[in-house]
Parts: sequence; C-alpha cells; structure tokens
Amino acid sequence: MDWKEKTIVITGASSGIGEATAERFLKEGANVVLAARRTDRLETIQERLQTYDGNVRMKPTDVTSQSEVKDLIDFSIKEFNQVDVLFNNAGLMPLSFMKNGKVQEWERMIDVNIKGVLYGIDAVLPHMLQRNEGHIITTSSVAGHEVTPAETVYSATKFAARIIMEGLGKELAKTNIRTTSISPGFTATELAETITDQEAIDMLTSGPQVTPLESKDVAESVFYAVNQPEHVNVNEVIVRPTDVP
Repeated sequence: MDWKEKTIVITGASSGIGEATAERFLKEGANVVLAARRTDRLETIQERLQTYDGNVRMKPTDVTSQSEVKDLIDFSIKEFNQVDVLFNNAGLMPLSFMKNGKVQEWERMIDVNIKGVLYGIDAVLPHMLQRNEGHIITTSSVAGHEVTPAETVYSATKFAARIIMEGLGKELAKTNIRTTSISPGFTATELAETITDQEAIDMLTSGPQVTPLESKDVAESVFYAVNQPEHVNVNEVIVRPTDVP
C-alpha cells in the first residue's frame, strides 16, 4: 500500500510501541500525528523522526479527556485533511494484588485503557463513516486473553478493550472501515515502571527470565494488519515471545 498522503494518529506515542509504530509508518512516507501527555518526549521524538520521508506532527493529549481526544482528531484532519488509521495505543499497567487495595491505580487503568479507547472511537468514527474508509486499531494484551496473579484489574481492562473492538468490528461489517485488536505478550517497554506494588514487583523479578518482544516487533504487527487488501480484515493479532509457553 502507498502510504504517502495517508495519515495515522497514534496515542501513547511518547515511547515504546507507539514510538516504534510512528517510525515504521514514517519510513513509508505516511503522515503521522504523535499524541501523548509528555510534551517534552513528543518534541524529542518529533525532532528525531523528521529525517524520514513522511510528515510528523505532535499534539499533547490526555486520552482520559474526551474533549482532548476530540481535539486530537480535529487537529489531525486540519493538518492532513483525513485520518486513515487511528491507533489507540495509550495504556497503563500498574500491576497489583487486589488484597493490597491499589484502588486509585485501578481507576486510572480503567480511565486510560477503557475510556481512552472509547473516546478515540467516538472522536474518529463519524469522520471515517463519512468517508466510508478507515482503520481503527487498539492495543489490547495477552493479558486480555488470560489472567495471572496481580494482573486481575489490568487483564479486565484489556479484555474490555478487546471486546470493544470485537463489537465495533461487527457493527462496521457492512462498511469499508476495518478494526484490529493487537495483543502483545511481554514487551520491553516502560509499562512495568508504573508498578508500585512491591509484591507484584518481587513476583515479576523472581520468575523465569524471558527474552521480551521489542516495540518494533509489535509495530510490524500493526503494519501487517493495515496493509492487507481492502477485502481482508485482520480482526486480531496475538504476538508473543517465542520462549513463552
């Protein structure tokens, strides 16, 4: 697919999977809009990525704010006339055991991992329906398919994100708008840095060592999904490290 003149909007673009996906599409000449809360990181990434063929813009955005997400889509349309792909990638993973009562962290995960996805869909869907064209992608997780200790609330939010995308795909089945849920396994990103529950940290560090996925591996999964023929809709991709059973 020729990505010149096509636009992808990426939330959670200030590091990890979001940053790697932005770089992947810019290499193909796409227009990319970087969105995240950390303005300084966005500025650094935008400067680094300006060497590629595509055009890159940034828009500081907190996905827990419906108005800010709507402003992000409006900004992207104003800059590049259209949004071809929305990648709902922003997410948090402060794992904790439920007995330790990290309620505020649970609430924050719900706000980012679920509401942030819904706000993205709500903001971009009217534009895509008007054009009868587009692709909405959301980062779920292997944790959205199975639950392990200390992952209960995180798994619940990622299961919700996956089911939201499944339902959206069924609603849009008679349109030219495609939907994809990407479920990575253990990936070397900053997500684990948000964990404050020492028991959860001890559990993760004492477990078997795994060679993690790199962010660019997940970015390739996103790129694969959006580059299929128009009659092909890759609804879900699960990608894991090879040494995880």
